[in-house]
Amino acid sequence: MTENIFEQNLDKNPANYQPLTPLSLFERTAAIFPEHLAIIHGESRTTYAEYYKRSIKLASAISQQNIKKGDTVSVMLSNTPSMLEAHMAVPMAGAVLHTMNTRLDAEIIAFQMDHAETKLLITDLEFSPVIKAALEICKSRPVVIDYVDPEFDIEGERLSSIEYEEFLNKGDETFQWKMPDDEWDAISVSYTSGTTGNPKGVVYHHRGATLMCYSNNLAADLGTHPVYLWTLPMFHCNGWCFPWTIATAAGTHVCLRWVRANAIYDALADHRVTHMCGAPIVMSTMMSALKEEKRTLEQQVTFVAAAAPPPESVLRAMTEAGFKVVHVYGLTETYGPATMNAWKSEWDELPVQERTTKMARQGVSYPALEGLTIMDPVTMEVVPKDGETMGEVMFRGNIVMKGYLKNPEATNDAFAGGWFHSGDLGVLYDDGYIQLKDRSKDVIISGGENISSIEVENILFKHERVTAAAVVGMPDEKWGETPCAFVEISEGPELSETDLIEFCREKMARFKCPKRIVFGELPKTSTGKIQKFKLREQFKS
Repeated sequence: MTENIFEQNLDKNPANYQPLTPLSLFERTAAIFPEHLAIIHGESRTTYAEYYKRSIKLASAISQQNIKKGDTVSVMLSNTPSMLEAHMAVPMAGAVLHTMNTRLDAEIIAFQMDHAETKLLITDLEFSPVIKAALEICKSRPVVIDYVDPEFDIEGERLSSIEYEEFLNKGDETFQWKMPDDEWDAISVSYTSGTTGNPKGVVYHHRGATLMCYSNNLAADLGTHPVYLWTLPMFHCNGWCFPWTIATAAGTHVCLRWVRANAIYDALADHRVTHMCGAPIVMSTMMSALKEEKRTLEQQVTFVAAAAPPPESVLRAMTEAGFKVVHVYGLTETYGPATMNAWKSEWDELPVQERTTKMARQGVSYPALEGLTIMDPVTMEVVPKDGETMGEVMFRGNIVMKGYLKNPEATNDAFAGGWFHSGDLGVLYDDGYIQLKDRSKDVIISGGENISSIEVENILFKHERVTAAAVVGMPDEKWGETPCAFVEISEGPELSETDLIEFCREKMARFKCPKRIVFGELPKTSTGKIQKFKLREQFKS
């Protein structure tokens, strides 16, 4: 057979092929716009030249700790400059970044650090109590670096003799940071909520993170020099890859340590913010703010919203307040957003109710996603485009994870049939848009954070009086959903709802605890399986 003429003497070489990485995009911006404002945090201001220099020094300091390719650097940080620097510096050192949920309990933190084999940990003083407890539990013994926020007076115990600024300044600003050997190399690991046991480590690669930079720019219409407000936690799917994305667009990061209504409005007005992301809870917080907390905005702000579909009333209020809402959907396994509600101009003419109904759909594939559909998970056939037949949401493309860290069985199950199985159930419309209808994994999304119903049930079962338990998401005006537990108990002294909630609070993070407990017999199948759908129907009726 004659060789394809377009494959003759046309091989890859350093001149025509370089691995994709967000780091080269960051380097480009720092070279072109060195004096442009990169980071606003309290009263501090950092240019791109300074941001790039500090990231290189931090990468150097990390490398001096004998951190090499494939080693994990964990961080427990708020939305602060240190978190932005870690997103650049850790991969610059060739290592893998592990951002931890600041709301987790010590046991889960310890599990994650052990599973990821953490070699170095950077932690904010605010989280010293839970990190101290986690370090006492975990087997790994990472080098610990304390971050003391220079802009805010944070009380907390020092866990190390090494402070972040001291550590960074030991780095060499001439350090030659490392390009990935291959764009398939891991850049970060993020942990799921652990719906069936321990959390799973979701591994991202440099290629996917880079393509997310381009996709986020297109989806949010960032343009050049956007001003981005950090209402989305940077620990969550690496902030949907926006720490890298905003640098790509030569934008300004406006750090927000605590998400509060007055602080949001002040930042929006004072810094002329153009873009922000978050869960519906952030929108609800803004719309329900006191009159004296709100500020008049001269610019339109694009709000990229994900998690549970925003209540139509909130969507309407945001639109009436002048915000442009972009509805996206995704999972930890898809680098954050993997679908978007691509808005069509003709929908602007629809009545308000029809318009908000269109807006609530999860939409079509993200620019860097090659495949999105709804399939029967057994036959792997696409469901009819009737908006009624339910199937499982399936993804395929370059912004799907490498797989689950040290968990080949779960990875193979997730990729069965050549598609990523999301576990979410939805319908497909004739225009190709999808809409979620349920979550087959029974994950409760509260304020943008995933809560495993199984994890909560396991805690309830630790109580000697609980004989059966089922936890489902209860609609909540503020949080979108909150956990509600239905339990059966054995005979004995009076056991109140308050008693059982307090029992849970002693054993897990408070945000995961049931907000309501209903006592009584649970509906079951003939084989004894609890019928959760009937419990959910109680809320609807």
